Parts: sequence; C-alpha cells; structure tokens
Amino acid sequence: MTQEKIRESVIAGSWYPGQPEILRKQIEKYLDQAQIAPLGGVPVGLIVPHAGYYYSGGVAAHAYKALLQQSFDRVLILAPSHHAYFQGASIYRFGGYRTPLGVVPLDHEIIDSLLQQSPVFQYVSRAESQEHSLEIQLPFLQVVLGEFRLVPVIMGDQSFESCRKLADAMAQVCEGKRVLLVASTDLSHFHPYQEAKRLDQIVLNRVSAFEPAGLAQDLDKRVCEACGGGPMVALMLAARKLGATRAKVLQYANSGDVTGDTQRVVGYMAAAFIDNPGKNKREDSSTRRKAGIDLGLLPEEKETLRKIALDAIRSRCLKQPMPEIPVQDSSNLQKPLGAFVSLHKRGELRGCIGMVEGPGPLFKTVKEMAVQAAFADPRFMPLTSGELDELDLEISVLTPLVQIKDPSEIEVGKHGLVVRRRSHSGLLLPQVATEYGWDRYQFLEWTCRKASLPPDAWKDAETRIYIFSADIF
Repeated sequence: MTQEKIRESVIAGSWYPGQPEILRKQIEKYLDQAQIAPLGGVPVGLIVPHAGYYYSGGVAAHAYKALLQQSFDRVLILAPSHHAYFQGASIYRFGGYRTPLGVVPLDHEIIDSLLQQSPVFQYVSRAESQEHSLEIQLPFLQVVLGEFRLVPVIMGDQSFESCRKLADAMAQVCEGKRVLLVASTDLSHFHPYQEAKRLDQIVLNRVSAFEPAGLAQDLDKRVCEACGGGPMVALMLAARKLGATRAKVLQYANSGDVTGDTQRVVGYMAAAFIDNPGKNKREDSSTRRKAGIDLGLLPEEKETLRKIALDAIRSRCLKQPMPEIPVQDSSNLQKPLGAFVSLHKRGELRGCIGMVEGPGPLFKTVKEMAVQAAFADPRFMPLTSGELDELDLEISVLTPLVQIKDPSEIEVGKHGLVVRRRSHSGLLLPQVATEYGWDRYQFLEWTCRKASLPPDAWKDAETRIYIFSADIF
C-alpha cells in the first residue's frame, strides 16, 4: 500500500505555537474564556476568522466552543486563496494535513464525490502550498472534536456563480451525512477602528439575516469587505440546503481590541448556522397562506393579479412585449392599495419587494413590484430565464398602516409590522412570523433588525411601530 503524502504545516511556530503542549493549552484557554449562549439546535456550519491566534483566537473560540457538546467525524473547510488566483476551487487529495497536534486524515469518499460531481472542483498545487487560511482552523478542530476526517477546499474564483456551483455540489454530496461546514474568513482590512466596525456591521447584518445573495452583492459593490467572502456565501447557500434555518453571530472583534492599535485594524467574526428540528422551520405554502385576512378579492381577481405579475416577469426577462390583460370591470383592482410580491424558488426566497401604499391602481402596483422583486431586490442577483419555470409567486395586498403604542396589540399571523426610527425603516409581512414560529416580541426584534436597528430598538420612545394586515395568495 502506497504511503500517503502528508501536507506539512507552513505556519506552526508563527501563526500559532509550534509545540503541541503550548498549542493545546492556548486553545483550551481561549475556549474557557469564550462565553456563548446555547445555540438551540445543531450547527450545520460555522464562520471562523483565520488570523494568527494572538489576534483572532479569542473570536474563533466562540465558534468552536459551540462544538463541545456535538459529535462530528467529518469537516469540510472552505478557505480563500491568498497567494494564487484560479478558477473554481482546489481540493488537496493526496494525504492528511499535519499540525503539531498530529495528522488530520482526508475524507476521500467526499473528496472523490465532489471531484466527480462538478468540474468546479480540481487540484491546484499552488493553492495550498503556502496557504494559512485553511490550516489555521485545524488545531482548534483537533482539540474540540478529537479525530475527524477533512475535506480541504480552497476557493480561487469567489464569484457568486462559483459559490452557487460549490454549494449545489456540497449539498448534494453531504446530504444525509454528518458533515460540519466551516468557512474561513477575516473581515475588513487596515481601516481605522470605527470605520472597520461600520464596514463589518454590514457583513454581520447579512449573516444574521441569513442572506447569502445579499452578502455577495454587498461584497461585489465593495460596501463591505471579507477576504473569505466567497467561502462565507458558499457555506450559507449550502447550509440552507442542508437544513439550517437560522444564523447567529456569536462574537465580533477586531485587532484593535487586542493590540490597542486602532489606526489600521482587521475585523473578525464567529458565526453559526443552525438546524433546529421541529422549531423555526418554514412551513409549507399551504400553511403560509393562512396568515393575513380576507379583503374581499374575488378568486378571478386574484388569478388576474397573479397572471399580471408572472407575465410582467417573463416579458421583462425574455425582452418580449407584455400581453394586455383586461381589468376595467374590476373595481377592486382599480383601488390604490399597497402590495408586495414575493418570489420563491425550490422553497427558498428569491426576491420580495413592495409598496406599503399604492400610488395608483392595485393591478399596476402588482405589475411593477413583480418586476422589482425579480430584478431589483438588492439581496439577490437578477432573475435569469432559466429560473422562470421554477418560480412560486405570492402576492400580499396590504391594508393601511396603523400606529400602535402597546405591543400587545400585535396579533401574530394577522398583522405585519413596520418599525421606523429617524432614517431607519423595516417591514416584515404577516406570513414571516408564522413561517418562523415567532411570538410578537421576536417579531418586533426581527423587524428592528430589518431596519438595521438594535433588536430592542422597539422599546425606545422615538421608535414608531405600525401594524397592518394583508390578503395573501
């Protein structure tokens, strides 16, 4: 039997201690100091920083501490390439990875399946030869998990399309197996302390809201930074497919918090994506449509609005003229009502945009919002023609806003929420709370998050809370 080629450490003694006793004690100290609340479910994936342990080890420990009560014997790490650019992703497939704590063996079953599953995976020798971002995760994993098999993936091309292909392949290969996903990334680089916090908060918000496409778009527009942005996005997409329903940021800090140098700092985040069987799962479409109220729209009027929305999306996507749909005989469709159009693909949100108050006839508002949801939702890439036949469309026709003073007035399942404070505003439709099983206070907290406010901002006197309802079909 041919002996496997072991990938030797390139950072032991510099990025982390080279002596096993010192390394283990340092990791155990970071884990002892990390304080995290129970996840309330099983972690599907983690986001962990990859600076030297002196700088980011304390943050990384918050992610890895979540594994102390878990059992994983397979780990797939997604890490960025800092030294070489190449298309797709590279998988080292010749032997294990050595650290001072021993050799981590490879998971050849999953590696071979990924290489066969998609041409996006290959082996690029220059990808891992000097790369630190993957190796630096291994000692922490060796301490918290003990023995496990590794799938080492280093991303070259970090485009959204590459992330999507990686996520599809990983989800298919890992389905039914107990595999932990880990994305390795630091956040903003070398900005003053407060500017770094501002940039990093954009990433934290997208991660907390579990919005991989929105994060990809923010990174592409350079409104935030992350050297492992691609691994983060790919992990989020794959984690959702593998059952994760919630995301939780466990810790944030930057190098200025460690060194005291606040002029040029690097940001670090620890986060988890959680599968919570039996709780916070999205319900199926029939349950989702029980939310809201009946506004008296006739079945044929609802069908007309759905046809208008779908025809508007298809016509715009295929660059064809939209067919005329007669609505003159319907007084309901002429009313100036607000409306939202939500698009789902394979059970996942694909776009949602609307107007609280309709500036014109309802049928025109629905037409315009359908196009906006498909092509202008900042959280998602524009819809492509290949997705048209996979869309599930949902329309919410809104009642006027009513300001409230007492949260007890909120009826989950009946009401949607709008939270406003100064220039911040956030809206969530009635069906969102029922999809996730929230009570009224969780609903308020998540609406505040949608407005980019602290979760408890609804308690502030200057925050205005509005309720509305909707006919959802």
